Amino acid sequence: MKSRPTTLGALRESGYRTQPVKLEMRNNLIQKLKGGEVVFPGIVGYEDTVVPALSNAILGRHNFILLGLRGQAKTRILRQLVDLLDPEIPVLAGSEVNDDPFKPISKFGRLLVEEQGEEAPIAWIGREQRYVEKLATPDVTVADLIGDVDPIRAARGGHLLSDELTIHFGLLPRANRGIFAVNELPDLSGRVQVALFNVMQEGDVQIQGYPVRLPLDVMLVFSANPEDYTARGKIITPLKDRIGAEVLTHYPRTAEEGMAITRQEAWTERDGVQVEILPFIAELIERTAFIAREDKRIDRRSGVSQRMPITATETAVSNAERRALLADETVIVPRVADVYAALPAITGKMELEYEGELQGGDSVARDLLAAAAREIFDRYWEEEDLIEVVEYFDRGGVLQISDVASTPACWQGLNSIPGLHEALAEADLVRAGDDAANVAAAELLLEGLAAHRRISRADTGAYGRAKQERSKGKGGSAGFPFDLT
Repeated sequence: MKSRPTTLGALRESGYRTQPVKLEMRNNLIQKLKGGEVVFPGIVGYEDTVVPALSNAILGRHNFILLGLRGQAKTRILRQLVDLLDPEIPVLAGSEVNDDPFKPISKFGRLLVEEQGEEAPIAWIGREQRYVEKLATPDVTVADLIGDVDPIRAARGGHLLSDELTIHFGLLPRANRGIFAVNELPDLSGRVQVALFNVMQEGDVQIQGYPVRLPLDVMLVFSANPEDYTARGKIITPLKDRIGAEVLTHYPRTAEEGMAITRQEAWTERDGVQVEILPFIAELIERTAFIAREDKRIDRRSGVSQRMPITATETAVSNAERRALLADETVIVPRVADVYAALPAITGKMELEYEGELQGGDSVARDLLAAAAREIFDRYWEEEDLIEVVEYFDRGGVLQISDVASTPACWQGLNSIPGLHEALAEADLVRAGDDAANVAAAELLLEGLAAHRRISRADTGAYGRAKQERSKGKGGSAGFPFDLT
């Protein structure tokens, strides 16, 4: 392997040429596009929307902002931009601002080259060291972002406070020749936004009243909620005008895309134990998120993060795992009862409007689950074909299903309901010898009937006649023919 140059003279003799970071990213993107590579691996559902817009911004060498609600992979996209940087670049050794050896911008770098000439030492930094990220909050100061005078440094070096060597550089100068990302840009105070604008426009900053010229070479990228970014007073117009591209992100546009994201992100592998998430259970969780995003009881300006189905899936699997441990079962198969056990993971991801607050998060979440179950149910069954099942409950039949009841016990009770097995078979949801999958399918059927108000479902998991009051659905009552607890 050829050794890398370690001095300015050796670097010059090697023929190495530095290039602006935006041009560097553009050239590397071109190579990826020509080679048919995936530009943003692991980002699902943006192939025809966000990714082309991002590619155009990078090819145009523009600073850009990602506008979208929470849970739309904005931060992940920003962090993946490092893959468009070169693996390594040379900088003057000891420079705090990644000085270009051929054209240093700091006084430290200029003095180093003046004093040591071609023997000035060179260091090499990787692409990860060239990415700086800051979460914007109202208490972020100009000193945090740009820098401040360090009196201790001035005293130790015998410098005047106006000397550039006394500056303790902030995050932005330290991102020189790299990428500087600011999450939630509108949360920066107006003063800090002005300082950021000045750097973008002129490369000029004032530190403690002293003007400093910092012609930074940096790709500036931001993220924000559209509501904050457009609201009066949240973002200063000159800064907004200098951002080259506004790229709108979005939630998955189909349940299939959402399920693919959840499948990719959710932690479902449990210590080597087999976990099977049946397709209709995965869809039940995903459709709950889709319905929530359109529900008037939920604040649409806040959105319903894609983290909701991810954490709900993980919690449902955990509840199924707990049941498997208690019942000494070898396969973890989540079912509808486990999705209800994941309600805390759902309610925590919703910001409710006034009407939703009055109803309560738990009640809203149950309504969303019921609506999702109804949509899936309608693809498999017609209500008229399930008269025999409904009549069983109309005659007083009640079934209490605990989320920790063993699979054999649950299937025994469910399979005793007249017409249920036949309905599952007609929908091609019966698996010979797989009681866990059969129980999950049977619970989906009952949940769909309850959502259509043909039968009732108590919060305890008890199914009964349609007009049965919830207060009668207490587990363990003498009137339950099957109490699967």
